[in-house]
Amino acid sequence: MKKTRLQLMLCGGSGCQATGSRKFQDALEKELKHTRLDQEIKVIETGCNGFCAVGPVMLVQPEGIFYQKLKPEDVPELVEEHFLKGRPVKRLQYVEPASKETIPNMHDIPFFAHQKFRVMRNKGIIDPEVIDEYIARDGYFGAAKALTQMSPEQIISEMKISGLRGRGGAGFPTGLKWEFAAKSPGNIKYVLCNADEGDPGAFMDRSILEADPHAVLEGMLIAARAINAGRGYIYCRTEYPLALHRLDVAIKQAREYGLLGKNILESGFDFDIEVYQGAGAFVCGEETALMRSIEGKRGMPRPRPPFPANKGLWEKPTVLNNVETLANIPQIILNGGEWYASIGTETSKGTKVFALTGAVNNIGLVEVPMGITLRQMIYDIGGGIPNKRKFKAVQLGGPSGGCIPAQCLDTPIDYEEIAKVGAIMGSGGVIVMDEKTCMVDMARFFLDFIQDESCGKCIPCREGTRRLLETIEQICQGNGKPEDIQTLETLSEVIKNSSLCGLGQTAPNPVLSTLRYFKDEYIAHIVEKKCPAKRCTALLDFKIDAEQCKKCGLCFKACPANAITWQKKEVAIIDNEKCIECMSCFEACRFNAIN
Repeated sequence: MKKTRLQLMLCGGSGCQATGSRKFQDALEKELKHTRLDQEIKVIETGCNGFCAVGPVMLVQPEGIFYQKLKPEDVPELVEEHFLKGRPVKRLQYVEPASKETIPNMHDIPFFAHQKFRVMRNKGIIDPEVIDEYIARDGYFGAAKALTQMSPEQIISEMKISGLRGRGGAGFPTGLKWEFAAKSPGNIKYVLCNADEGDPGAFMDRSILEADPHAVLEGMLIAARAINAGRGYIYCRTEYPLALHRLDVAIKQAREYGLLGKNILESGFDFDIEVYQGAGAFVCGEETALMRSIEGKRGMPRPRPPFPANKGLWEKPTVLNNVETLANIPQIILNGGEWYASIGTETSKGTKVFALTGAVNNIGLVEVPMGITLRQMIYDIGGGIPNKRKFKAVQLGGPSGGCIPAQCLDTPIDYEEIAKVGAIMGSGGVIVMDEKTCMVDMARFFLDFIQDESCGKCIPCREGTRRLLETIEQICQGNGKPEDIQTLETLSEVIKNSSLCGLGQTAPNPVLSTLRYFKDEYIAHIVEKKCPAKRCTALLDFKIDAEQCKKCGLCFKACPANAITWQKKEVAIIDNEKCIECMSCFEACRFNAIN
C-alpha cells in the first residue's frame, strides 16, 4: 500500500451536507479510484469547518489549500489538475471581494485569520468518528492529568483561576458552580450537558458536537471527577441526527479505550455517559426544565432555590454546563487556568463561539476572543453587509436577546458591556439586519417564537407575552394606538420582574431594545400608518414608480400570482386585485421602483 500523500478534509457538517457535500464526496472517491489515486489520497469527512457561506468546502492537507462551493462536476478537473499534475485549481479557491485577490491558503482568508481557535481547534482537521485522531491532538490528556495527578479541589481551583463563565447564556462562573456541587452532601451526583440548542439562527453547540464530540465527553469526565459524580447525561434534541450519531460513536469508542466506565485509566474512578434525546421544546434549554424532562416528566421550570448544585436531577446534586463550556475544559486543565485567562477582558475570559447569520456576507461559525467589538466580528470576519446595503442592527442573545443599533457597533463583546446596550450574550446566536428590516416586525417575529415556546406554567410569561404579541401585531397591521407604546413598556417590565424562569424574564428584551433604539419606527407605524422599511404588508400599497422603473421585467418574472403585466421596453404594472402581497417583486427589484 502506498503512503498517503494528501488528505482531503471535506466538511461533513450539517450545513455542507445540505449544500451537497455527500454527492461531491461520492463523485470524488469514484474519480480517485478510477485514476488509481485512492491509495495515496485519502478523503476524510470532518465536522463543520465554520465557513458555511461558501460550502461545501474542502481543505487539502498538508498543503493547506482551501476549496469552496464544490460541485460533483468539479471533480474531474480537480483530480486531473491538482492531484495528478500538482496545479491547484484557482477558480475553486476563495476570492477576496474587495481586492478580487485569490487566497489559496485557508489561514490567510480574513474569515479565519481574525479568529482565535480554542473550542474549535479541531474543527475541520480531524475525523470526528476516529478517537485516535482526537488523542493525537492531545485529546484526553487533560482528563488523564485530572484523574491521576490532581485532586478534585485542585481541578476546581484551576477552573476558578481560568475565569471560565457558562457559555449557555447566564455567564455564571463554572468553577464556582462546580465547587457548590462538590460541597453538597451525597454519594450520588450527576453531570449534565445541555445540547438543547433551540434559538433561531443558532448552531454553535450542534456544530461542536458534529466536529469534536470527544472534547465534550472529556470535559464531562473532568467535571465528574471534580464533584465525584458517577453518571452523566447529554440532553440533545432529536432534530440533530448527525450530532447524535457522532456522539454515539464517540461514547462507544471512549468505552472501548477505557475512558468511560469502570476504573478509568486505573484511577479507581467510575463514570459513564448516556445520551437523552429531547423532543424540541425550547423551554427545556432551561436547566430545571431539562432535568424534569430527563426524569420522564413534562419539561417545565421549577422555582430556585434550591439550586441544582444542591438538588438537581432526581433531587441529587447536579452540575449542568452547555456544550461550549464543556469543550473548553480539557484545554484549561491541560494548559492551566492562567493560560486560558491570558486572553479576553477583565471579567470575561477566553473565547466565545458565535453563529453569525442574517444579512452578512460570510455566514458561519466563528470563535473570537472576548473583548472583540461587534464591528470587527461583522465586518472583518463577516465581510460586511451584502448588496451594498447599510447595517441597521444586530440581534444578540437569541429570541430573548436585544437588537443593537449601528451607533453601538464598537461595543466590546463581553457579558457586562453587551448588557449595558440592552442585549445579552446568550448562547451565541448573532443575527445581522440591514436597512430593509422592519424593527417592529422583527420584535413581533421573536415574540411570536417566545410565546409559542412558553411552557405556560407561570401567568406573567404565558399571558404577558401573548398580550405583548397581540399589541405588536395590531401595530404591524396599522391598527396601533399612541398609548400602545406605554403599554408595551409597562407590560415588559412586569413580565421581566415576575416570570418564573429565564425564558420569561428575558422575553421582553426584543421589545424593549427596539423601543429604546427604534421608537421612531413604532411611531411611524402608529401615527403615519407607514412601515419605513416597507416590510409590513398591511401598510403597503404596491405600485410601480414609472420614473424609477428600468423596464427590466425582474418583478414580472418573480411574481408567483401573475399580478404583474410587462412587455419589453415598457413600465411594469401591478394588478392590486391579483396581488397577494408576498413581497417577491419588492425583493427582486434592484432599483427601488416598487413603493
